[in-house]
Formats: sequence, structure tokens, C-alpha cells
Amino acid sequence: MSHKYDFDCMVIGSGPGGEGAAMKLVKAGKRVAMVDSFPRVGGSCTHTGTIPSKSLRQEIQRIAEIGSTLGVTYQQVLGSTKKVVDQQTDLRMGFYRRNFVEVLNGWAKFADEHTLEIELTNGGFEKYTAEYFVIATGSRPYHPPDVDFSHPRVLDSDTILTTPLNFRSIAIYGAGVIGCEYASIFRGLSIKVNLINTRDRLLTFLDDEINDALSYHLRENGVLIRNKEEYTRVAATDDSVSIHLESNKVITTDVLLWAQGRTGNSNTLNLEKMGIATDSRGSIQINDKHQTAVQNIYAVGDVCGFPSLASAAYDQGRFAATHIIEGKCEHQLLAFIPTGIYTIPEISSIGKTERELTQEKIPYEVGHSFFRHLARAQITGHKTGMLKILFHRETLEILGIHCFGTNASEIIHIGQAIMVQKGEANSLNYFINTTFNYPTMAEAYRVAALNGLNRIR
Repeated sequence: MSHKYDFDCMVIGSGPGGEGAAMKLVKAGKRVAMVDSFPRVGGSCTHTGTIPSKSLRQEIQRIAEIGSTLGVTYQQVLGSTKKVVDQQTDLRMGFYRRNFVEVLNGWAKFADEHTLEIELTNGGFEKYTAEYFVIATGSRPYHPPDVDFSHPRVLDSDTILTTPLNFRSIAIYGAGVIGCEYASIFRGLSIKVNLINTRDRLLTFLDDEINDALSYHLRENGVLIRNKEEYTRVAATDDSVSIHLESNKVITTDVLLWAQGRTGNSNTLNLEKMGIATDSRGSIQINDKHQTAVQNIYAVGDVCGFPSLASAAYDQGRFAATHIIEGKCEHQLLAFIPTGIYTIPEISSIGKTERELTQEKIPYEVGHSFFRHLARAQITGHKTGMLKILFHRETLEILGIHCFGTNASEIIHIGQAIMVQKGEANSLNYFINTTFNYPTMAEAYRVAALNGLNRIR
């Protein structure tokens, strides 16, 4: 690379995508700078999204297991998330220091295809040049223009983590992953929850059986799910919020959590001047090498839209960096990326659902393992849940794995390792012929595989 620029590459955004790109580049000997508007590195994932929300969930579960959450306030458990965020931030800042990546705090926008203008958070402006750029600015909660998010009782998935309020009831508008996760969290604190879903089912991308289990457990825990509802207006007062629905219902609660979609953080980068296109939700359009319309400017992670997962963003950052370094990159995101949904209990799945296999006329069979039958689940007391394997009736190829219950997002990876194998290595026989530790939750694979085999033999 030429040294006529200040840096070989500048990365905008220090979340998983930006970190993956920066570390790959600097390990290859490139001169790298990281630009971020957060005062500390880590991006939305560390400060307002994944890490604090999952820490909050874990703390509520911990309190519930040792006693009762009755009388425990939201502010009390919210404080527990700060320690984890601080640990993650310090860890990640150490990566940049040890590898001599310069971290610049401020808001970046493009002056041209090789120049970045940065409004520094401590005042003033600076210009830097680079041969390449990686945009990894992530996303933010979507705000419809007719809802007043300046009101302290109207919250989104960022401000719910900074609100000073101790509320006893909440309406969650939007029953996607974020809405369902927070519904579980708040019921764990005995807060009254109205989950308003614009669709007729929760999380329609899930396997129907898992979806039904989620709906059942949310309702069993006291979440009031309102399906096929659309808002007409939101009215907030000093002590409550009312959501007026098209069905003429009015839901009045202490606070509203708006959890209906996210928007890519692309609007302040001056991309239109560069001829770089974005869609209506701010997602940057890229090719299969993660390049934008300007070939030396790459984009990765949530600012590109689907799949909007921290795990995928990190890989995308590394793939983009590989293309910058080598001029080629054979690796793409795998076709099967596991989803992890941190409801209580949690959900994880990979591959096809029964609905998809039926539509595609693929002859499949099902193997189940119910956690209540596993010795490890009986020992730990976490007996709610199941593992479900979908496999081809003739070849025994694994087609989909769906898990509901404690540690589902960990258990799924055993199945993932087999599913990504080629040919005969991807087979139900692996689970039947492999010796698993006993007692473990991993044993669920052997039980489910034998259960499925019994249906066809």
C-alpha cells in the first residue's frame, strides 16, 4: 500500500464489525485508525445493545434463582450491567493499544473517497486521509416521526438502559427479537407487560413448534400478548403513556418501549455526495466483497442490514479486511448462521424449519429430546425446553436444528459443527455413534437422533 496517505485504512465504528476489520488489518502490518463517536470503544453492541441487555437478563435470573424478584426495582438490577460493560470496554481498548491502532473520538463524514472529516468530541475538526475505509457504524432504534421520543416515558432499546424511572407496567410495541427479550426480562421483575405485535404470530422466522413454546411460556409468565394490532397515536403524560390502536383499544402503562425495527447509522456520513446508495432504512448497499459503489470504501455489520447479528458483523469485518489485504476473499458468511434469542428460556436455531421443508417438498423427519428427561436438566432444575433435529429421511443429512431452553444458544453449536460438514460427514449418524459425556445437556443430541431414527426404522 502507498504511504502518501495518513493511514492505510480508517475504520468507522468500533463495534464487532469494526473491531474484526481493524484487528485483521493491523495484524497484516497495515497502519489503521479507528473512529468512533462513543467516548469508549465497543459500539452499540457493548454500550446500548447486546451486552447490557443480556447482563440485565442474567442478573434477574440470578436473583430469581436465589429468592424472589418481588421488591427488587429496575434501577437496582440496571446497575449490575455497568460492571460487565466496563470489563468489555477495557478488554477491547487493550486490543487497540497493544496493536498501535489510533483511536479517534468523534463524528466522521467523507470529504472525498480518500478523505475523512472528523468533528472531535472534545471540540474542533480534523481531516485524515486513507487508501481504504471500512464503515461499521451499526444501527439505531427506528423512530417513527409521529411518536415523541423526547418524552421521558417514551423509550427505545437504547434509552430503556438509561432511564431513571422505576416503572411497574410497560407496553412494548413490536414483538420482534428485542421486544420478546425485554418482555421476558420485565416479567422476571414482576412488571406488568403488554406485548403489542403487529403480526399474527411472534417471531415468524422460527420453527412453528418453537414459536408456540415461546408464546406459551411468555403467557404462562404473565405477558399479555396482543397480536395483529397497529397503533394510531401515542399520547404521553407526566405519569403514563397511552397507545391508541386501530382496533379502538387504548393501552395505558407507566412507560412505552418502542421496539419496532432499526435504522442503519449512515445518514451523517455524507454518502450521497460519494454516490453510495442506501435504502429506506439506512442500510448501505454492498457487493459480495463488502464494497460499496466506491470500491475503496467497504461497509460491514448492521449498517448493511441482514443478518444484523454481532457474530456475523465480526466475520464480515474480517472478510472485508481480507479483501483489502489480499485483493480477494473466498470466505462468505455461512449459509447457516445460528440465531440466539435471549428470552427466558432462550431460543437458538440453525437451518431450515418444518414449514420451509414442507414448502420445498423435502422428505424430512423429526427427532425430539425433551429436557425434562435428561439427567443433567433434572440435576440443575432447568427442565423446561427441548432440542429438535430435522433430517432427510433417506440420506439422514441434518437440515435444521431448533433448541428452546436454558443454554440453547450454547447447545446449538454442537449441531452447527456437523451441519456445515460436506457430504456424508453431515449425518444423523454422528450423534448416534458419538459418545457424549454423561450427564450433560449435549446428550440431547443423541436422544433426539435416536428418537428420529425410530420414526423411520
